[in-house]
Order: sequence, then structure tokens, then C-alpha cells
Amino acid sequence: MGVLGVIPARLASTRLPRKILRPIAGRPMLAWVYDAARACPQLDDLIVATDSEEIANLCSANNWPVQLTSPSLPSGTDRVHAIAQLIDADIYVNIQGDEPLLKPEHLTALLKPFAHPHVEVSTLKVACTPANIHNPNAVKVVTAADGRALYFSRATIPYNRDGGPTQYWKHIGLYGYRKAALQRFPTLPPSTLEHTERLEQLRFLENNIALYVEHTDFDTIGVDTEEDLKLVETILQPGP
Repeated sequence: MGVLGVIPARLASTRLPRKILRPIAGRPMLAWVYDAARACPQLDDLIVATDSEEIANLCSANNWPVQLTSPSLPSGTDRVHAIAQLIDADIYVNIQGDEPLLKPEHLTALLKPFAHPHVEVSTLKVACTPANIHNPNAVKVVTAADGRALYFSRATIPYNRDGGPTQYWKHIGLYGYRKAALQRFPTLPPSTLEHTERLEQLRFLENNIALYVEHTDFDTIGVDTEEDLKLVETILQPGP
């Protein structure tokens, strides 16, 4: 299979503008993401998809393949789709540019479900920490016995009615798509649940496109706020 990694890198993020270029332990956030993705042996190639000349210039200065895409694209999936119109592959991997704790092992796990020909879209889950169980910024996922996603929500799912021991799973927003599924995404109207939860992956579920969820032991911190940025820096800052 030809596997292309795509890092959507938008400059004008709402909650933390210019976060992709913000320094973490002396390096731009995008550098941490790119280097981790590049170290994954299952990726045949890797490219940054951006709406920003400034980000494109950073990529060019570091010899990272980059493609400018329209600033009007509403989501990372749409930006990956735009790359798919230019570069052919069997599987496209959507690698969020605001995940500086990314590890190559995340992408290896993400690609594992594609050993099964019926899998069209994959994503990841990690055991949810107690602090995140009721955190609406930490998306939860519930799955069927075969790993198929049943639902994603910012709410605490499943609801623990009797208060007994319950395993909660946090969703990690990395995705793999077969080309046919990726091509369908922008042809589908934004769905009701997608609008309600502000979660683009629900568009697949509402249109009967299954997402298979692979487990990983490695949590990440998607950087959306100054607090997230400071926390990630404490983790990535080299010791004395």
C-alpha cells in the first residue's frame, strides 16, 4: 500500500492563533510533529498542507515537502482531501499539526486496521485519565467489540449509572483513510451531530462510514490553549 502522511497546518487557529509556529523547547511546534511522523517506517511519504505562506516558508527552509491549500477549507480532513487531488496514494494519514507529543508508534497503530480490506477509516483511543473523564475538551469514544466506533462525544460516555468501575477511552484525533472514503467526505453535507458536538468525524458515522479505533498506550496533548503549550513544554524541555 502507498501511504502518504499529511500534516494540515492552519495558521489562524481560533483559540490559540499561530500555534503551529509557537516555539516549544526552542523549536516550532510543527517541527516536533514533522520529525515524529517522519520517523514512522510505515509512511512512504510526508507532506505539510497549509494555508499560510509563512508556514510554507518555514517548511521550505527545513526541506519539508509542503503544499499550499485554500484558506477556505473548513477542516483538516478537507485539507487532506485537497492533497489527495494532487498526490495519489492508497491510504492517507491525517496528522494534526498541533500534536507535538506525537510518536511514530501512534501512526503504526493507526495503520494496523488497514490489514483488513473492509476498513475504510481508522483512528486511535487511549485510556482516559481521571482528570479528562468530565473534560469536554477531551473527546471520548465508545466502540463495538470489533473496534468499530459507536460514538464520539465531548460528554462523558458511557454514562456510569450505578457508579461501578468503568473504562473510559479518550479519542486521539489522528485518522487514516482509504482514498475512496476520503474522496466521499467533502461530498457529504455537514451532519447534525457534527455541528452539535463540533466533531468532524461524526459526519462519517452519520453517513454509515465505519471508523475503526485502535488502542495506543501513548497519550497526547493537543495544544489549544496557552496552558496546553506550557504543559507540553515541560514535557519536551530537555533536562539539565
